[in-house]
Amino acid sequence: MKAIWNGQLLAESDETINIEGNQYFPADSIQSAYFKNSETHTTCHWKGVASYYTIEVNGEKNKDAAWYYPNTKDGAKQIEGYVAFWKGVEVKE
Repeated sequence: MKAIWNGQLLAESDETINIEGNQYFPADSIQSAYFKNSETHTTCHWKGVASYYTIEVNGEKNKDAAWYYPNTKDGAKQIEGYVAFWKGVEVKE
């Protein structure tokens, strides 16, 4: 699987995990230079508290376009630290 935004490959892995229609990429598969920590956090009742990244490519920012769960609840341990995308980031094979 690949995650692409603004013509740039953000992540690539054959070890993604599909949960609720989202592909979660292992943390070591992302191109970290394009990811900036965000102050945004949300809570999922079964996964826990999510943290977000703003993606920046060629001077353009996509606020909170990626998220991850640094410390999941027990039922979601398989995606702890994995990164998922939305907000126009194309995820494809």
